[in-house]
Amino acid sequence: MRISAKADYAIRALAGLAADPSRPLVCEAIAAEQHIPFRFLKAVLRDLRRAGLVRSRRGCEGGYRLGRPAESITLAEVVAAVDGGLLSVHGEGPDDDPRRTPAVAAVWREIQARTEEVLTGTTVADLLREPEGALR
Repeated sequence: MRISAKADYAIRALAGLAADPSRPLVCEAIAAEQHIPFRFLKAVLRDLRRAGLVRSRRGCEGGYRLGRPAESITLAEVVAAVDGGLLSVHGEGPDDDPRRTPAVAAVWREIQARTEEVLTGTTVADLLREPEGALR
């Protein structure tokens, strides 16, 4: 399975925002802190804003904040917000190609189920914990 750069950057940006929710962060600060290309981050933040995962405010007191508490934002939501889904095989769902054998389709479904389990069971707040405690 391949995680897109967009999903990786979105998760890192949200973790950066969650680390200090007391103040908004400007895009430049997030990009520098998380080592994300600035122009790419702007597009990622736009997608996250549309999904309600971040909110923004203009002006000298402005910047980005989490749209909800970090404990309520799952990584599955983040991936869906920027990539539209969790798993595709050549751009299709596991069962969409009739040429796939049932055994192959079953493997792709199992990978999808386990991936969804990890991503839905992990929140942005979990990313701020020690690595061994991040996943259950």
